[in-house]
Amino acid sequence: MRCLYCKCETQKQSTMTHVVTLANSIIVVKNVPCVECDQCGAKFYLDNIVSNLEEIVNKAKELSSEVIVTEYKVLAVA
Repeated sequence: MRCLYCKCETQKQSTMTHVVTLANSIIVVKNVPCVECDQCGAKFYLDNIVSNLEEIVNKAKELSSEVIVTEYKVLAVA
């Protein structure tokens, strides 16, 4: 996999915080797994992580809370 920005071919495992702002709430998912470019530091989610994040956000929407903060590992689909 190449970095979308600098085209470097080496990355390392990392984590980041994913924030979604909706009309009536903010959803914060901490410690989401990602890959980080060794050269420029850009971070990217892999496809399976994006799918899990979509499910987490959909679950959080059902809670009808103004601010929701969760850990990725707590709600991620195995």
